[in-house]
Amino acid sequence: MRLNADFSQRVAVHAATLPWVPSPTAGVSRRMLHREGDEVARATTIVKYEPGSQFSSHQHGGGEEFLVLDGVFHDEYGSYPTGTYVRNPPGSFHTPGSEEGCILFVKLWQFDPQDRTDTQLNIERMARIADARRLGVLVSPLYRDRREDVRVEVWTANAQIELDLPLGGEILVLEGGFAESGEVFTPQSWLRLPPGDVLRARTGWRGAKVWLKQGHLALTPGRAPAKEAEA
Repeated sequence: MRLNADFSQRVAVHAATLPWVPSPTAGVSRRMLHREGDEVARATTIVKYEPGSQFSSHQHGGGEEFLVLDGVFHDEYGSYPTGTYVRNPPGSFHTPGSEEGCILFVKLWQFDPQDRTDTQLNIERMARIADARRLGVLVSPLYRDRREDVRVEVWTANAQIELDLPLGGEILVLEGGFAESGEVFTPQSWLRLPPGDVLRARTGWRGAKVWLKQGHLALTPGRAPAKEAEA
């Protein structure tokens, strides 16, 4: 399956308007944003766990990155409430599930193969730093290395937000919203801009909180597996 797999093209998906599609695991469904591979492969997905649902124990050969959008996610290492950002590097194992139900934003098989950095942060508890180069922008850094920069940004109300993306980038709306290229983006809307593009967004009266990642689109990860659990 190939869905929005051409990184040289602008892609916008308003996931909140899409139906939930059942996965092979009972109680787990998804809204696909980007996918390259078979049942589960290199992918960017909104995933919903019904209360009491669980995957069997598995390894993430290419790593996984996720943000808890709602509810509480858990595995044998702990519980992760709304706002938790997690990076499980290549080779990591866990048994994921949710007792009360949750919704996640998940990225699979998009790590540097040599990355071994575990990350667990809660974006609701992090400081917000004013961006000296862009008025009306507050930043909470989540992760940065030689190949990618991941952060949460809060954009003030009724503002024009610009950001050069020489290596491309993707944005997920967490709260509020913005307009870009004639489209309105609201929570669970996902925008991917190709290398060399410039983000030009206009926020509304509520402003916006977004998850933003850049740098990774110009790099090619290792080959994805034929099957791997989503979170």
